Amino acid sequence: MWIDVEAIIDGYRQGYFLMAEDDRSDLTWYTSQERTLIPLDERFHVPRSLRRALNQTRFDVAINRDFEGVVEGCANRATTWISEELMQIYAALHRAGWAHSFETWSEGQLAGGILGISIGGMFIGESMFYALPEGSKVAMVKLVEHLRSRGYLMFDAQLMNPHLARFGAYTLGGRAYQKLLIQALRQSCLFV
Repeated sequence: MWIDVEAIIDGYRQGYFLMAEDDRSDLTWYTSQERTLIPLDERFHVPRSLRRALNQTRFDVAINRDFEGVVEGCANRATTWISEELMQIYAALHRAGWAHSFETWSEGQLAGGILGISIGGMFIGESMFYALPEGSKVAMVKLVEHLRSRGYLMFDAQLMNPHLARFGAYTLGGRAYQKLLIQALRQSCLFV
């Protein structure tokens, strides 16, 4: 299967994202009138229940150590929008340097991770998973720290859910999102 990486990245640059309705359907470009962002400033909230896990330092973090494992973990659900075709696209984007996994590890085991795409000063969180309790939540906190340290302007989580709301995620309307998107794309941040 031939994958036009530049055309896919161009779609993300315009504020679209790819999804399949289920793991067997064709891919479609989506956008939303409201986009969910994870704050990279003081609005980011670490849930109290998570602070103990962070203080215990039982998780190590890594970038791209097991990209395929994170993609498989994100897709391994009863209902998933990550089709086989989308998994192949993520692999091609990873090989081209656009897609990354931000991972937590515990005692040599992949504990959780976040799959995303980095373009300019924008990180687009595609999905997350955990294999050990708190694995993805610790990954979220450490990823926000990483993005801040690299000067990212925007962490686009696409769609709101209660899990993201616990971290202070907020929605931004179309015009405000497009304005921030343009600013983020003008930056040249390096994820790795």
